[in-house]
Amino acid sequence: MRLSALFTVSTLALTMVAAPVLAQTVIKDGPMPGPGQKIVEMHQMMMRDDTTKLSLSASGEVSATPDMATVSFGVVTKGDTASDAMKANNVRMNAVMAALKSAGIAPKDIQTSSLNLNPQYVYADNQPPKLTGYQAQNQITVRVNDLAQTGPVIDTVIKAGINQIDSINFGLKDDAALLDEARKQAIKTLTARADLYAAATGTKVKGIREISEGGPIRNQPVPMMVMRMKTADTSTPVSAGELQMSVEVSAVFDLAK
Repeated sequence: MRLSALFTVSTLALTMVAAPVLAQTVIKDGPMPGPGQKIVEMHQMMMRDDTTKLSLSASGEVSATPDMATVSFGVVTKGDTASDAMKANNVRMNAVMAALKSAGIAPKDIQTSSLNLNPQYVYADNQPPKLTGYQAQNQITVRVNDLAQTGPVIDTVIKAGINQIDSINFGLKDDAALLDEARKQAIKTLTARADLYAAATGTKVKGIREISEGGPIRNQPVPMMVMRMKTADTSTPVSAGELQMSVEVSAVFDLAK
């Protein structure tokens, strides 16, 4: 009888120990976590329950002097026929390309941005449109890597046959380091604000839950370009001003007592 009772109790104890393992195997596939891991997981759950989520955004901004310019030029010509308009345009544009080469502009820095040929009409009341000829337009975008040569390059292409200047923009050949500095400034602002909110609410910053970036944004002042009559000692003056670049960073902080 005593041996039978001991056997029964031992069987029951084994069943009680094995049951949670069986239940755990059914609930979660894969290797079972050890006791230490389960304690850490429970602690993390408790920490999450006691934390407050704080969402913040901040911008980091830097300024820099441009070291390159991009200018859009155009040749516009007219002719009685489409062929005449295009021939006149081609003659002028070939002269412009040769002038750019002489000015030291590499072929890789010259890009055709648009080419158009359109009929021209005269409209009168109660009359059908009357064809008067054709207009051809060839537009190129030129990158000037030496900023000091921007004015002289403009003068060169005007002398060669350009009769339209559409836009001028300034930039940097490499702005990666400056943008990283803007990111650092944004993060510095974010962490300072998180500490401020934590101090005001009697909590502490426990960590960053999420972080994301929007941008970068490159802003520049409207470029100043004044056209003057060409003389022996003057060229088109161009003022590049300063570039402003910014990066928007958002983060979610955990605050806890």
